[in-house]
Amino acid sequence: MMRTVIRTALLVCAWTLVLAGCSRKEEAAEASAELVHANLSERPARAAAPPAPVKALSPPGMQAQLQSATNTQATDGRRFIRTASVAFGVRDVYRSALSIEDLAAKHGGFVERNDIRTEVDQTRTHTRRDGMRVELSMYTTQGVLTVRVPSERTQEFLRALAGEIEFLDSRSFEATDAQFDLLRQQLAFARHQDAQAALAQVASAPGKTGEKADALDARADAQAQRDEATVARAELEDRIAFARIGLAVHQPPQLRRTERPDLDVAMRREGPGFFARVWEALSDGGRLGLDLIVGITYLWPLWLAAALAVFGIRAWRRRGR
Repeated sequence: MMRTVIRTALLVCAWTLVLAGCSRKEEAAEASAELVHANLSERPARAAAPPAPVKALSPPGMQAQLQSATNTQATDGRRFIRTASVAFGVRDVYRSALSIEDLAAKHGGFVERNDIRTEVDQTRTHTRRDGMRVELSMYTTQGVLTVRVPSERTQEFLRALAGEIEFLDSRSFEATDAQFDLLRQQLAFARHQDAQAALAQVASAPGKTGEKADALDARADAQAQRDEATVARAELEDRIAFARIGLAVHQPPQLRRTERPDLDVAMRREGPGFFARVWEALSDGGRLGLDLIVGITYLWPLWLAAALAVFGIRAWRRRGR
């Protein structure tokens, strides 16, 4: 009886341990399944999430492309000679050239040069059945302008010019320091002034006539040099006061179509018929034959000499026999 109770108790304990282990395995399996499900659910969510937008870098505006510190910088004690060159494409060269002239006048400047030319790139022709020749030409119009505007309004003029530009090919700005050129011109002017004053004293002083004449000639040369220095100084001041801007403009290639009569076709249509051409050929042949006979007649001295030579040879052979 006691053994039966002990066996029953051992069996109950064993089954309890087995059930406890199974419950732990089921809990672990459920936890693993929940973790896998969570991971799988997160992956599509991450994959479905849109990528972060990338900001596209837009090109700078046309006005920004035509800006530079060389057109606006100002330093105490320094003056600049400003020059610029801009090459760009436009819709219509002639219209843009007129607009640029108006812009220059609006900003207190003027136009030094305005050249426009058209170059034909290629031409093709064909003749229609009606005798008209159709000509197709591809051409390009280009223009070169030189504009002078006040130096302090250079950047303002270029901003206004941006409205005419369809595509900017190139641009170049330059500001040359002119302080040493100005100093050189001032010293040269003062030197010529002093030389002229000294020669004036020599010419007015008492002395020989020949010496006075030489002094007057030297004074005249000094005045000429002073005038040249004055002009050079004025030119330098003008280059400082007004910037020089060179503009090269062009437009897309254009197609030109023209019609004109074909001369060859017209000649074939207006020419004589078949029988008329045959009769004309016979007439020309007869005239050619007559001309040949007349030409041979012009050579009668040659024929006479040949006949005499033949007669002489025959007579000599007869005597020999």
